Amino acid sequence: MRWDNLVEKDSTAGNSVLFAADAVTTRTFDTPEFRGITFHEIRARSILNRVPGASRMPFEWTVNPYRGCTHACVYCFARKTHSYLDLDTGIGFDSQIVVKTNAAELLQRELASRHWRGEHIAMGTNVDCYQRAEGRYRLMPGIITALRDRANPFSILTKGTLILRDLELLRQAAEVTEIGVSVSVGFTDRELWRTVEPGTPSPERRLDVVRALTDAGIGCSVLMAPVIPFLGDRPEQLRATVEAVAEAGAASVTPLVLHLRPGAREWYLHWLGKHHPQLVERYERMYAGGAYAPTWYQRRITRQVHELADEFGVGPAHRGAARRIAQAPPAPAAAPEPGPTQLTLL
Repeated sequence: MRWDNLVEKDSTAGNSVLFAADAVTTRTFDTPEFRGITFHEIRARSILNRVPGASRMPFEWTVNPYRGCTHACVYCFARKTHSYLDLDTGIGFDSQIVVKTNAAELLQRELASRHWRGEHIAMGTNVDCYQRAEGRYRLMPGIITALRDRANPFSILTKGTLILRDLELLRQAAEVTEIGVSVSVGFTDRELWRTVEPGTPSPERRLDVVRALTDAGIGCSVLMAPVIPFLGDRPEQLRATVEAVAEAGAASVTPLVLHLRPGAREWYLHWLGKHHPQLVERYERMYAGGAYAPTWYQRRITRQVHELADEFGVGPAHRGAARRIAQAPPAPAAAPEPGPTQLTLL
């Protein structure tokens, strides 16, 4: 691994900017929830990450307390980041988890710097900060506390139900600053979920999180991501997902079509070849131009989801009514075709 030279025996390695040179501890835990998982505990040098200027992200700063993710989503765009540490981007990404054990204390210090301007901080945009490891390491309470104490705006994107453990801290933070919470639910198809997101809570449990946050007065949006071409994009699948999102009381729903960056692309196509070999050629054609699906396809999915959201009453204008769906209302008038809304969160 790239940080083999970062431990006490050699503090002059050229890559020491990634982690402090005196603290890489590798652990395994013989418990059912962590069987087969290796944790690399490190003391990071910094925790606030500036997003590159060329990025499509709608924010400039992130905090990522973990690298690698036991959610094991076969399409995860963050797989490439494991290669920076000479770790495998396939099974290794799912089972070799880097834990920044000093994340909370670092954030507290960096927020107090005279150079920090109190900008918005996004979390969960690389790997999920509420993956299973968080149940053991409990980094997020300290992180949210640091942000609350500085009244620093932040947002969280997650597929994890563990966020409800920190509900009271989120409420406290919302009293002093602007916060945003989004839950990722790309589909409600259970067979598809079991194969492409094997380490995540079920879509139903994630929608329970939306419901609980909404009931607690914390507006929660759903990132309908990813919409997976040819596997999760049939009209009846989109309809079922948007209806379930509406019934959970989500503040909004935003569809994002699957994108395949280097690292994720190879692993996803390997999975596709094993489980749906008849689709490989179609994917190669669809993604021949790069990481993103064609604009016409993105627009089609966006239009369909927006029309369904209007039909089922998802959004601020309908908040509170969505759960009382008795029957489908009349179809809304056709709206102008939206432009692409593709982001790079998932």
